[in-house]
Amino acid sequence: MSADVGRRSTRPDNLGTDQITDTVLSQIRAADPRTGQLAKSLVTHIHDFIRENGVTWDEWMTGLDFLARVGQWTSESRNEAILMSDTSGSSTLVDALNNVGPANMTPTTVEGPFHSVAPPRQMGDIIATPEQWARGEWTLMHGRVLDTDGVPLSGATVDIWQADQTGLYDVQDAHMQPGDLRALLTTDEDGRYWFRTVKPCSYPVPTDGPGGEWLRTTGRQPMRPAHIHVRVEAPGHRTLVTHLFVAEDPYLDIDAAFGVREGLVLDFPLVEDGRSIADQDMPGAYFDVEFDLVLVAEDWTS
Repeated sequence: MSADVGRRSTRPDNLGTDQITDTVLSQIRAADPRTGQLAKSLVTHIHDFIRENGVTWDEWMTGLDFLARVGQWTSESRNEAILMSDTSGSSTLVDALNNVGPANMTPTTVEGPFHSVAPPRQMGDIIATPEQWARGEWTLMHGRVLDTDGVPLSGATVDIWQADQTGLYDVQDAHMQPGDLRALLTTDEDGRYWFRTVKPCSYPVPTDGPGGEWLRTTGRQPMRPAHIHVRVEAPGHRTLVTHLFVAEDPYLDIDAAFGVREGLVLDFPLVEDGRSIADQDMPGAYFDVEFDLVLVAEDWTS
């Protein structure tokens, strides 16, 4: 049998602007049905975008060059593709669609481009370097990991990471060591976690690569409000990826990564009494922030 039997001609002189899409879709035969569905939907939306905007060849090549550079800028310590996903709101949309749960669950949000393996720490450890601790605003973070019925989850893994007072993560700053301002904690029998750190500050997302070019070209600001990243894992429960934001931060309403959620914006009350300072082994007045992390069961249904 001829190889051409049953195939639609793909010669350019046989294809109109509408027929091109149908022809491409007819040739997508993925073995996995979901892969086929996504591939066809992607092609359809790309082709519609080209038609609706009358995209020129120069514009198309500019876009392809941009995507190529996103890949070139991505490394083990920095994911430019995630940065683009975050700053376009795409990460937030995927997160919102895939993390529906009970009203009392801790809201989820984007992971960001700087997650890496954190060093195991003991409860109460200072996760900042001595230099960061000396010049920072001392902060005690503590709370419990619970299920949605309020039952403490002992043995849960709490993964913490944050930027320093200059807005840089350890993977961005040559003066920092891997693991600075990161912690891997295991909750105690009552589901409790606690650690000492420095109060985070707002900072710009990286703007030296394609992600920054995207923000400048579209007239966007690059700032993220001050936050601490948290990722929690416990057997039988969904992994929680979220942020803890500082309430008074000026960028809460214009977060470049669209990550702020109601319920994640926390007050940082200042503690100044000597007894509490001594009890928590703090050098002086400190911020005391309590927040319970509530996980959803893997088999939860609405």
